Amino acid sequence: MPHTLRSLIPRARRARAALLACAVAGGLIAASAPRSAEPQGIGDRLYPSLGNPGYDVLSYDLSFTYPGSNNKPLTAVTRIRARAVQRLESINLDFTHGTVASVDVNGAPADFTSAGEDLVITPAAPLPKGGVLLLTVRHTSDPVSDKGREGGWVQTDDGLVMANQADAAHQVFPCNDHPFDKALFTFHVTAPDGYTAVANGLPAGTRHTHGATTWTYRTRHPMATELAQVSIGRSVVLHRQGPHGLPVRDVVPAKDEAQLEPWLAKTPGQIAWLEKKVGPYPFETYGLLVAQARTGFELETQTLSLFEKGVFSEPAYPRWYVESVMVHELAHQWFGDSISPRTWSDLWLNEGHATWYEALYAEEGGHRPLQERMKAAYTLSDRWRASGGPPAAPEPPRHGQKISIFRPNVYDGSALVLYALRQEIGRPAFERLERAWTSLHRDGTSTTADFEQLASREAGRDLSVFFQGWLYGRKTPPMPGHPDWKSGPV
Repeated sequence: MPHTLRSLIPRARRARAALLACAVAGGLIAASAPRSAEPQGIGDRLYPSLGNPGYDVLSYDLSFTYPGSNNKPLTAVTRIRARAVQRLESINLDFTHGTVASVDVNGAPADFTSAGEDLVITPAAPLPKGGVLLLTVRHTSDPVSDKGREGGWVQTDDGLVMANQADAAHQVFPCNDHPFDKALFTFHVTAPDGYTAVANGLPAGTRHTHGATTWTYRTRHPMATELAQVSIGRSVVLHRQGPHGLPVRDVVPAKDEAQLEPWLAKTPGQIAWLEKKVGPYPFETYGLLVAQARTGFELETQTLSLFEKGVFSEPAYPRWYVESVMVHELAHQWFGDSISPRTWSDLWLNEGHATWYEALYAEEGGHRPLQERMKAAYTLSDRWRASGGPPAAPEPPRHGQKISIFRPNVYDGSALVLYALRQEIGRPAFERLERAWTSLHRDGTSTTADFEQLASREAGRDLSVFFQGWLYGRKTPPMPGHPDWKSGPV
């Protein structure tokens, strides 16, 4: 997720109105509400109300119309194609912070209401197991956050971008808002002349009508809802070529093009560097979205990573650091985007790997020794485990702070696990493991158990005891090869 500037200069993440369809009492108005509408969830240990059982989303087709002001609701249509995995008398979608005008199921009007942060839809007749669902929801999407809520639309100086991790996509559009249910996406974004809209994936045409332009983008690979990205602003799109002819496009404020170009030009080389470490780049395109906004983080939105402009303009940030942050978000395209976590407790696989390659790049290109960083992390590891839980069993988010799972134990604490693993099994086996992992699980979801099993296979021996201590222990195990390393007092 967000790469925050943890070790160099602390940066606070700022919080960003209506709840779903607000009648006077705050409930969604429906023609005939279901008698016992209840919120559902798939029971994720960290976010139990996220996701919905009963169906598998195959694709989203999202249409947004931007009114020319970033503090007014966008009009939107969300079309979802899904398959029922059980008989459904009702369908729950995660959605809040917008007003629903109508819902169709397979072309026929359906009743709907709200329950918690769910949109509960009741079709005219139950849907059979195995049947295809075509859901059409006409709604608004409010870019002005409720007090105390974070994520979803982020207001920039000249428009909007998205930051949906970990639980905020449903503040923008109705969805099955959990990374276990990945799907293909199509975006149609309409904005007045003078604005440019860009989204995940590749462009699929533009249409000009009556002082406005509609841009269409499509993904070629499945994507988790938390990785969706739409940029609307007075931007320019810069094009260059990456390894093997990969199209690289960056989206930047028009006035900052010259200042940012030296940084953006580094991306093709960074992609080539990572391909040598972990295998072919997994998507159809890549690039940076640079926003004039104060977020306090960078974000690995699929094929178009979000960066604050300040990362590139703050003189206190040394060059090696900025480049390693760029590599962190790029590494997420393999770890977290192409291979998504099956549950949010598997987050360490995302952030640990992104931090690992960030640190390795800083060592190779910035002369910042990896071993020194890992030794420093080891010193703090027991403290991190005490306050945030072990890497693969993080404590739940604090009340009202849902992104508080992004603690040091899933960043440097998890990179430390990978360092210990490399020490334990040797560099050749570790490097085989990394390439095998990105190949076997591409475009899918994975668990910590999957990683443990593959590591044991590549090492040629059972590593369950090693992983039990390093991933689930409340105390940090001894570091292989460094018996003198000590973790400081809690």
